[in-house]
Amino acid sequence: MTRHVRRGVTLVIGALLTMLGIALLVLPGPGLLLVLAGLLVLAREFPMVERYVEPVQNAAMRGAEESVSSPWRLAGSILTVFALIGAGVVWGLVDALPFSGWSTGSGLILSGFILVGLLVWSFRRVKAAQAAQAAQAARTR
Repeated sequence: MTRHVRRGVTLVIGALLTMLGIALLVLPGPGLLLVLAGLLVLAREFPMVERYVEPVQNAAMRGAEESVSSPWRLAGSILTVFALIGAGVVWGLVDALPFSGWSTGSGLILSGFILVGLLVWSFRRVKAAQAAQAAQAARTR
């Protein structure tokens, strides 16, 4: 691929990920993580975007860790998964709802499954960090 085509493809993919992430900041889904993904894609070809990556990455990681930081938050996140999947099924089956149909329903269901993956990843990340801190504390005693 020529350099201009590669830059154009990168721009389109990065912009789409970023715009989808911005939309998902107010809709159910992993908005901040998609904004981060879009910025990372854009930063590969456009170095001026790199300055926005670190603040968004810090906020995304903090949000992911907070979602599993306590049993109550984890329970709330799991209930959100069930609510998203349930709402997706209802939106797919009930024609009387606004924007009803499987296009909306499948988007909600997909958001639920993405949230499951993010919760598992966040939970493992937090547990690994806690184990590393405990090991460090044990070594310093």
